[in-house]
Amino acid sequence: MAVILGIDLGTSSLKAMLLDEETGVLDVRVKEYGVDIPHPGYAQQNPRVWWEALKEVLGKLREEWPEAFSRVAAVGYSGQMHGLVLAGEDGSPLCPAIIWMDQRSGACLQEIENRMSREEMGRQLCNRVSSGFAFPSLLWVKEEKPEWFVRAETVFCPKDYLRFLMTGERGAEVVDASSTGMFDTARRDWAWELLDDWGLPERLFPEVKESCQVAGTISSWCAGETGLREGIPVIYGSGDQPAQSIGNGVIQEGRLIANIGTGGQISAFSRKPVYDAKLRTNTFCHAVEGAWTIFGATLSAGMSLGWLKNRLFREESYETVNREAKAAGPGAGGLLYLPYLSGERTPHMNPRARGMFFGLTLGQERGEFFRAVMEGVTYSLRDCLEVLKENGVDGEEILASGGGASSRLWLQIQADILEKPVRACRVKEQACLGSCILAGYGTGILPSLEEGCRRFSVLDEEVFFPEEKNREIYGEGYRKYRELYQRTEELME
Repeated sequence: MAVILGIDLGTSSLKAMLLDEETGVLDVRVKEYGVDIPHPGYAQQNPRVWWEALKEVLGKLREEWPEAFSRVAAVGYSGQMHGLVLAGEDGSPLCPAIIWMDQRSGACLQEIENRMSREEMGRQLCNRVSSGFAFPSLLWVKEEKPEWFVRAETVFCPKDYLRFLMTGERGAEVVDASSTGMFDTARRDWAWELLDDWGLPERLFPEVKESCQVAGTISSWCAGETGLREGIPVIYGSGDQPAQSIGNGVIQEGRLIANIGTGGQISAFSRKPVYDAKLRTNTFCHAVEGAWTIFGATLSAGMSLGWLKNRLFREESYETVNREAKAAGPGAGGLLYLPYLSGERTPHMNPRARGMFFGLTLGQERGEFFRAVMEGVTYSLRDCLEVLKENGVDGEEILASGGGASSRLWLQIQADILEKPVRACRVKEQACLGSCILAGYGTGILPSLEEGCRRFSVLDEEVFFPEEKNREIYGEGYRKYRELYQRTEELME
């Protein structure tokens, strides 16, 4: 029986999953790494760090599961979206990857907004261009680092660069390409007229394919580096958000996903490229051919809790965090948190938004800070949900994804604040699972995506329902949360 390898290139870690087509998930291995912030507003990573992380996790899987590793018959990918990897003629990175959290391109973003109206962005891209997208990042390189720009031969999204190292084939796929801000999302191709208007050479942009298509095979060099068998087919893969959608079994309309990873999203599956006229949400191509994903995004979700836990309180255990946050009770003793540590997208689309704690007193305990962060991040997801509902996109229940789905407390907070039943998938690494299902279908191991989801995207039996006793607390908390930004926006500027 075949084994599928799924690789998820995240912002804070790389994960690899072995999935047996008959028995399911065998193992997941993780290698963590950091984000380099050499100057305020910068956020970058060295692509070589990703490659070394990939080799390490594959080495662990090969050591622990030698027989299964030898049966790997397909490789799938998912990865962090929006980022920019510039490669030269020999394929080597010319500079650190500029990732989605980056804010250095503010002047370029302003130039884009001056030259393109909201209507033009909607018509061409289905999205507002944001800082951290590859488009303004590439313009920043062109203006500030012309020596890199003139030597560039290919623009890669992060996981596409790792796939290039595995196969030697340059290419792009529709999900990540649509997240760059340089893609005609409705037509599923590069926005060639826009690229020409901005002086971006056609040679930089590789041919775009659908996520399930085979991009190449494991090269002899990659086989020597990783122990994978030469010739294994590798699919193009997907940006992480649609991969999580598939890992959760959401490949039809009517369900919502709340993802709390480093960033966070409320997302929905759509058969039409619907977009918000005010461009407060994102509409990107889905990994399912002929479909799109519509979502609101918050930039500092799990990252907010990690920042508080690691930097401020020097706490090692998330178990302790959850225990103390639970003891704090709903409303966190009146403490409110705005999670705008890296600016914010939905609904404010403001890279200059800033985070804060509001309501501090001498009686505040540590657990109330932890609880306030969990609640503040979930309020930001409520903002996303409200915008989706304005555009006719909603669902009866929410499937929780990402690290936030590992906390029973945070699952209940999501149910209470989002006011919908919340469930989680039994397999917690949904992006990895989604990449495996895509690879299985793309290489013929699985007969359909539907069959892959039926077999492997199994939901937990436990359902977290909104608790009526908390409705008033969180209703008032959300009202204050929204007003707090409105009253301080001018100061943030």
